[in-house]
Parts: sequence; C-alpha cells; structure tokens
Amino acid sequence: MSAAMEKRTLGRTGLQVSALGFGCGAVGGLMVRGEPAEQERAVARALEAGVNYFDTAVLYGNGDSERNLGRVLKALKPAGAIVGTKVRLAPTEPGRVAAAVRGSLEASLKRIGLDRVDIFYLHSTVTARGGGETLAPSSVLQDVVPAFEELRRAGKVRFLGFTAIGDTAALHQLVDSRAFDAAQIVCNMLNPTAGETAAESCTAQDYGLLLDRARAAGVGAVGIRILAGGALSGSAYRHPVASPPPEPIGSGASYDVDLASARRFVALVDEGHAGSLAEAATRFAAFHPAMGTALIGIATAAQLDEALAAVAKGPLSVAALARLKALQRGGVGAAR
Repeated sequence: MSAAMEKRTLGRTGLQVSALGFGCGAVGGLMVRGEPAEQERAVARALEAGVNYFDTAVLYGNGDSERNLGRVLKALKPAGAIVGTKVRLAPTEPGRVAAAVRGSLEASLKRIGLDRVDIFYLHSTVTARGGGETLAPSSVLQDVVPAFEELRRAGKVRFLGFTAIGDTAALHQLVDSRAFDAAQIVCNMLNPTAGETAAESCTAQDYGLLLDRARAAGVGAVGIRILAGGALSGSAYRHPVASPPPEPIGSGASYDVDLASARRFVALVDEGHAGSLAEAATRFAAFHPAMGTALIGIATAAQLDEALAAVAKGPLSVAALARLKALQRGGVGAAR
C-alpha cells in the first residue's frame, strides 16, 4: 500500500485529512484494550499508508485511549498527525461549564502528551429541549461554545467540533450556526440519510441530508459508525479486544436488528460488487462527496489492512450503488 491515500480539505479548517481516519474508540477496542505492541504496529501501518487523522476521547476507556495514543505518537514521532479528542459534559450549572470544559481538555492534553489538540469536540447528545444527560442547542451555543472559544484563544485548541448525535433538528441548528468547524456524523449503509434522501421504507432516524448541510456551512464532516458498530461486517463474531455489541446510533432498535438488516446487503458481495460486506460499507461511507474523513474502529492491525485495501479500491460503482438502493428499499432499518 502506498502513502498516496486521498486527502480532503476538512471544511473551513483547511486541514488536509486522509479519506480514512483512525478511530481510537472502545467499540473496535484496539487503542483501549489492545496489546501495546499491536497498538504501535497498527498506528505505524496507518501512517505508512497515508492515514493522518487520529480520533480519541476521554470517554474511551476512561482516558486509556488517550494515554495509549499519546504513548504511540511519542514513540513514532510522526510529522503531520492530526489529533481530535472530546469532552462529554455531565448535567451542571451553566456557570460551571467553562471550568468543566477546561479541566477535561487539560487532562486530555496531559494524557496524550500534547500542548494543543487539532480538533476539540463536544461529545454530548443534543436534543431540542435538553435535560437529563442531553444538552439543548441554546445551552451549547450560549455556554459550551464560548468555553471552547476561550481555549482556542489560549492556544490549546485549533478547531471546534461536535458529535452529531441527538435530535435531527437540533443537529441542523448547530451546523447552521457555523459555531463549529467540524461535526462527527453518522453515515452508513443501514442509515444513509445524512447523505441521501430517506427512502419511504426506511424507519431509522432521518438525519435530513446532514452531510450536505454541513458542507454548505463550511463544517468539515467526520464520518462515524460507518460499520454500524460492527453490524455491517455481517458477522456476530466480535474480537476479544472489541466491546460487546454497542447500542445502535440512528439505525435499528437493537444491535441484533442492525445485524439482521446488514445481512440483506450480502448480495453486493455475492454479485461481485465488493469483496466483503465491510469493504462495501467502508467504501460507501468514505466516498460520499461531502465526507471529509471516515473513521474506522479496529481490534487488530489486520482489520486496519482490510480497511486500507477497501479505500484503495475507490468508490462503489454506479451499479453497486443502484443495487444497494434497491436492497435498502427492501426495508432495512427499524424504528428505535
């Protein structure tokens, strides 16, 4: 594999990010629970192949992902690595938001071993009214964004981002505000509605062309859940390093529903459109015209190689996409 992986400009940031990003989350699990040597081998392989975006969060293994990524980057000393991390805010008094955000970032920087992070994301669910563990758009814009901006002025953050999970209208409001430079957006074959008009038969959450909306606002798109937490492998097997089956985001009522829905797409492999279901899913998400970088979560370096090989094949063919759309009309997705 050469290092000539396609790079894209991530929205208004000007950052040149690789088509495939390295997800350091708990679902794939490598950077949380993997062996140190395997972690270093996978990151080195990714860098060799041209991957330059690495995505972590304090929530992943209670800081273990950040610590492990920091250790590996210190050992490898790559030039041009772009790192994103996140803060999840617990329900708190409005006056405490700035302190909570600042404290979370400073702890993250210490774990990763950096003076500044390239993208700092809000990792909280956003709903129309907020409440419980969720935040309302008004709270995000009035309380969180100023705290993020203060950190940017202090030189600890280059760009501001948020994880686009929650009510569609609330997510649209945050994108349209142009307060953020990047958004992590769910897009996969089970729920493609961030990137294409929802089919009448699709009862998953309708993200309302959020990818296109982000592009129009200059907000860089980072694709998440491109394999639907592993369901789009089509197999119930999970590597020991991976998490248990995760709660779906925006797709079926359960992981088992997602897995059953994903198996409808095996026809793409049987008919020669892709070498595997995971390959089809990776190519589908990574090559949407509005996608910046699509994150792949892995349990092993071998899974990374499979994802790299998938991206090297380029977009799915017109015929494959037409076949996929027909399969989606067959009723993939179920209401949560």
